[in-house]
Amino acid sequence: MMLESLRREVLEANLELVRRGLVLYTFGNASGIDRKQGLVAIKPSGVPYESMKLEDLVVVDLDGKTVEGKFKPSSDLPTHLILYKAFAEVGGVAHTHSRYATAWAQARREIPCFGTTHADYFYGSVPVTKPLTPKEIRDDYEINTGHAIVRRFAKLNPLHLPGVLVVGHAPFCWGATPTDAAHAAVVVEEIATLAALTIAANPKAVAISKHLHDKHFLRKHGSTAYYGQEK
Repeated sequence: MMLESLRREVLEANLELVRRGLVLYTFGNASGIDRKQGLVAIKPSGVPYESMKLEDLVVVDLDGKTVEGKFKPSSDLPTHLILYKAFAEVGGVAHTHSRYATAWAQARREIPCFGTTHADYFYGSVPVTKPLTPKEIRDDYEINTGHAIVRRFAKLNPLHLPGVLVVGHAPFCWGATPTDAAHAAVVVEEIATLAALTIAANPKAVAISKHLHDKHFLRKHGSTAYYGQEK
């Protein structure tokens, strides 16, 4: 079996999305990339999570050609591949239709940073893409979804903002590994939930100060980080 270790991590990332209540039925998917070999392992399309096994995962090259696997890869594979090609530091991608994050995507609204839970993980608002044109939807929809994400990140750091809301669709998240990507998906849903509850409690709520945002993000990320134990 090719990429057994990566497949195992990708399978676990997919199951983590289920455990955290971020997917229903066969909604969503997670993948991981082996940069040295230029190969991606991803969830098969439409296969129930509860019956999914290691050998069910599909291995494809960066052109989307199946290298190993008996099933079709996720229909969102082209979006994953665009992200891997555009974001060299990304090693895993997770896509869900989690309730609150999807609601923000449907509302076409970025998620403001109302508090330190958000600031710990995102160095700014959770961004939202621009809508696709009718032609982009009709032709190569999944590829164009990936391009819409990449365009939104033209001036953004994908490691500082490990997720995006695709307008009218749902969140895509990523990280250095498939495990990190699944973690980011869980965090985005929590951030989205807290933001919705914040606005419900106070419709005039405003984002936290830049000083507080910087403090919480930079104590966890970057060269001056001091949160947690030394590695």
